[in-house]
Amino acid sequence: MKNVEQYAPQFFPVKNPPMRWASKTMIEKAPVWCSVDLRDGNQALITPMNLEEKLEFFRYLVKIGFKEIEIGFPAASETEYEFCRTLIENDMIPDDVTIQVLTQAREHIIAKTFEALKGAKHAIVHLYNSTSVAQREQVFKKSKEDIIKLAELGANLCKEYRAKTEGHFRFEYSPESFTGTEPEFALEICNAVLKIWEPTPEDPVIINLPVTVSHSMPHVYANQIEYMNDNLYRRENVVISLHPHNDRGCAVADSELGLLAGGDRIEGTLFGNGERTGNVDIITLALNMYSQGVDPELDFSNMPEIVEMYERVTRMHVYERSPYSGQLVFAAFSGSHQDAIAKGMHWREEHDCKHWNVPYLPINPEDVGRVYEADVIRINSQSGKGGVSYLMETKYGYHIPQKMRESFGYLVKGVSDHAHKELMPEEVLDIFTKHYVNVETPVSIPEVHFVQKGENAIGTEVTISYKGNTETVHGDGNGRLDAVSNAVKAHLNMDFALTTYTEHALEVRSSSKAVAYVGLEKDGKTYWGVGIHSDIINSSISAFLSALNAMIAGLEK
Repeated sequence: MKNVEQYAPQFFPVKNPPMRWASKTMIEKAPVWCSVDLRDGNQALITPMNLEEKLEFFRYLVKIGFKEIEIGFPAASETEYEFCRTLIENDMIPDDVTIQVLTQAREHIIAKTFEALKGAKHAIVHLYNSTSVAQREQVFKKSKEDIIKLAELGANLCKEYRAKTEGHFRFEYSPESFTGTEPEFALEICNAVLKIWEPTPEDPVIINLPVTVSHSMPHVYANQIEYMNDNLYRRENVVISLHPHNDRGCAVADSELGLLAGGDRIEGTLFGNGERTGNVDIITLALNMYSQGVDPELDFSNMPEIVEMYERVTRMHVYERSPYSGQLVFAAFSGSHQDAIAKGMHWREEHDCKHWNVPYLPINPEDVGRVYEADVIRINSQSGKGGVSYLMETKYGYHIPQKMRESFGYLVKGVSDHAHKELMPEEVLDIFTKHYVNVETPVSIPEVHFVQKGENAIGTEVTISYKGNTETVHGDGNGRLDAVSNAVKAHLNMDFALTTYTEHALEVRSSSKAVAYVGLEKDGKTYWGVGIHSDIINSSISAFLSALNAMIAGLEK
């Protein structure tokens, strides 16, 4: 980088900060949430939402559980004015939901704002003016005293218009560009506004301290919040609100540390959509709390539906690795990760665990509407035996024997590697079925009969078809499958050992079938077969036959 010397810190740290917040380890309760999707989010879109899309988004924010929703800047455009009036006149705002609107400290804008809000049951009028050194010197060319007078003018006008407008209104003030403002001056201007509004328990005031542009590491912002928290006028009647942007990729950290330092409220957006690099992602913040046992008081239990709605009305895309909400955030392609997840899930079942603690999964994907077989265990050339087997078990009901898993895992990996693609669950099932299940070539057994020959002895009569010849042969064993194996072994003059046999019921739709797994070993190599039939004896013979045919095919290569 050639021009590093032109940069220097643009923030103003608090002097000798007490940093009491640093001794806290987690957020213990949900903040007040305010969605600014319909303002910050909408103004950041290439194609802003139309009225119908805004109304749909508003209804969905209410459904999720937001109690405060910033709907726009009614004095800025007719579209935003119309949206505000539509919500009020059509009684679309639930009694427990408060809308919020922005206004600058100019009388004609404040007048238009209150006109737009006439008749609102509950509304927050959000007054702001910029206070940073850069804005004061370069944009407004005004002194600190002039900037304070502007804020005081706006605060007085808001009081005046509230008194003569039908509706119930609360106030919010933002020293915009707070993070580029000297803390002492930010405190001075906020207290000047508070002394005009005189907050009370019945009429609290919101002081919003935005990371309009992120300039510092999160602990610097936390110190600034703690300083304001310690010194604001009538702090007990003030709600400290945080509004972080993500220029340095720190919006979530800024919010979390800011809450520890005294913040009460968060203004943010779903998926972090907003100006430049975006606003803080409320989904990430809320589910971070959820993952530590704190109820965020927002409902993100159907994340696929939220993503679908958001992408449709905003024409934006939720990044695949976006925390909690991205299509791939719970996906495990790595064999070791898949194996750990599978073992963790089995551990939970065996130990009836109260708390979630599965490797690689910070929360249960099912809690946000995701499913294991489609979203967690994903199969490609990087996958391993554990993941493939877990998929077959959870989606299709196959409890593949431990010794067979490696063989099947390598088979699936090979197919994925050759095709250079991820395999869908049905493709994995197809590989399993074609290679292992009820394989009847080149050898088939059309008929089998058994006879009890003693307490621990079974005799069998087996009809075998191989290379165009069909013969009936006999054999004995300590069980039915052993007897069939001995008969076939003698007839084909082959030496192998039946080393593995397991079985279980396989639930398929409304009917139950038996599935059996057989492993035959020859010259140190094991060949596998699976049999499925309504009768367990027939399924075991089919599994043996499938393994036998796999062995013959392997020997003929």
